Amino acid sequence: MSRERRGTERTRSHPEQRLGELGLTLPEAVPPVATYVPAVRSGDHVHVSGQVPLREGRLIAAGRLGDTVSVELGYECARQCALNALAALKAEIGDLAAVARVVKAVVYVASTADFTRHPQVGDGASDLLCELFGDAGRHARSAVGVLTLPLSAPVELELLVELHRPARG
Repeated sequence: MSRERRGTERTRSHPEQRLGELGLTLPEAVPPVATYVPAVRSGDHVHVSGQVPLREGRLIAAGRLGDTVSVELGYECARQCALNALAALKAEIGDLAAVARVVKAVVYVASTADFTRHPQVGDGASDLLCELFGDAGRHARSAVGVLTLPLSAPVELELLVELHRPARG
């Protein structure tokens, strides 16, 4: 299946039900490591702060792509970042079914100067969002190479989502 069609073959079910079908569980929201909040709602949009690939309180990898972290492991890290971002989002809005669409993802990739496969790493997050939300998970994205990230994480992800407007009665 082409990347453009990934996630569009099914009718849209509840995102958390889709997680279960994929054998995944939404983790608890990761508490902030500094002075910020994990997510901020502004009107119909929610900005989710950068999430690193923590699983059960520990990084699933540390280091830089092109050095100690493979593209495959970077992809897995981006996928975990997406799960953590969704947990922060759910903590803010209460129900992932309220998501109308994922608007934008920004993927930061700690990498060596000669590493060029940032898009393939970012696909770990993008693929999961499309699997969970179908067409509504297709988003604009930036994949940016950086020298370091918090906690020596190899990947960090920010999300911007739009929520369904409540029905007016």
